[in-house]
Amino acid sequence: MTLNEPGPEPTPVLPAPQPAPSHHHGAGYRLRTYFLTGLVVAGPLAITVYLTWSFVTWVDDLVRPFIPVAYRPETYLWWRVPGTGLVVAFFAITMLGFLTANLVGKTLVEAGETLLDRMPLVRSIYKGLKQVFETLFSESGSSFRRVGLVQFPAPGMWSLVFLSQPPGGEITVRLPLQDEYVSAFTPCTPNPTTGFFFYVPRREVIELDIRVEAAAKLIMTAGLIQPNGGPETQKKLQAMADTARAAQGMRKEPETAE
Repeated sequence: MTLNEPGPEPTPVLPAPQPAPSHHHGAGYRLRTYFLTGLVVAGPLAITVYLTWSFVTWVDDLVRPFIPVAYRPETYLWWRVPGTGLVVAFFAITMLGFLTANLVGKTLVEAGETLLDRMPLVRSIYKGLKQVFETLFSESGSSFRRVGLVQFPAPGMWSLVFLSQPPGGEITVRLPLQDEYVSAFTPCTPNPTTGFFFYVPRREVIELDIRVEAAAKLIMTAGLIQPNGGPETQKKLQAMADTARAAQGMRKEPETAE
């Protein structure tokens, strides 16, 4: 090698990788984390205890005037025993149901209903409330025991619905299609006591194998608590999605031809 020839280029030295900065959270961050964790644990428990205690106290205050003073526990104790009115109410309602199931009880109930039928305003209120209670608490009824999916409020948007009984004869005759209809109620989030009620053809409903309680939690939490659907539900959802895509393709073909 002569003096005019350049020498070999030096190998570049790469800088050593810097270690990842360690995040040291202060005492305020840890205190906030501990507080939120405790709130998640104590919040539902406190609300549950408060609601239960309020219900028991309300029933006790409602039933206590009908209990003779000699039979009240606080007459012989230094403190009130919570739940006494609730036990008395449960026993009284059970005995009422037992007596109503017998012939004598049915006769008395029919006589009382005949008397109420003669009162114009009371008659309508009693009949409406009786029908609601029979529908909600009847063991043979089918109201709100099934959950489904329907396209609501627009095509392609799916909503959870609670399925109840089919419509009556007069409504069935007036419905446009000669299909089997079912009553559907879709609750609102986060208050499931309000919502929309409508009739929908049964063939347009995807019935889900989830419990009504799980669907109510899904609605009240805006999808944060997801129920686990079985394989049959997944198959139904996939089949409905394929049908919807095929229908959309059929609608686009005439538009393209034009």
